This record gives sequence, C-alpha cells and structure tokens, in this order.
Amino acid sequence: MFAAAIAALIYGILALVGGWIGYKQAGSTVSLTSGIITGLLLLIAGTGMFKGMGWGLWLGLAVTALLLVTFVVRLIKTRKLMPAGLMVTVGVITLVAMIAGVG
Repeated sequence: MFAAAIAALIYGILALVGGWIGYKQAGSTVSLTSGIITGLLLLIAGTGMFKGMGWGLWLGLAVTALLLVTFVVRLIKTRKLMPAGLMVTVGVITLVAMIAGVG
C-alpha cells in the first residue's frame, strides 16, 4: 500500500498545483476550487493509507476515478496534452497503484 499512498500524495499535489495554475493563467475559480478540493482529498487519502486505514484507499480510488473521467472528457474535447493529458497519465498510474493496493 506504500506505492498507492505515494501515488495519491503526488496526484494530490499535482491537482493542487494545477488548480492554482488554472486560476493564475485563466482566472478560473472553478479550476482553483476543484484543484483544492480534490488535491486535499487525495492528500488525506494518502495519509490515511500510510496509517493503514482502509478508508484512505477507497477515498483515493473514488477521487482518482472522478478526476480520470473528468480529464478524459476534457482531453477528448480539447486534444491538449496540458493539463488534461498529464492528469490522465498520472491518474492512470495512480489508479493502477491503488488497485494493486486493494489486492
């Protein structure tokens, strides 16, 4: 579960930074708000996983799946690798690490 926790923490930091960048570049409060919420939830999930709490893994899985769906749709619409392609790539890696942590 160590790899899943690290993946959740990295994805959480990436979501926080991405939300801030979206706000700075485009003035998007939606990016800022969603980045803060999902980023913090992933950081909480990663911390829970490190402490061996099962809810951390399930919270991480749920947030990661939600972000993946959101960014896949955005990638299909915009066909831009930044930020959608990056978030999809890191999201898939995070999801695989978390699924491996379930078993």
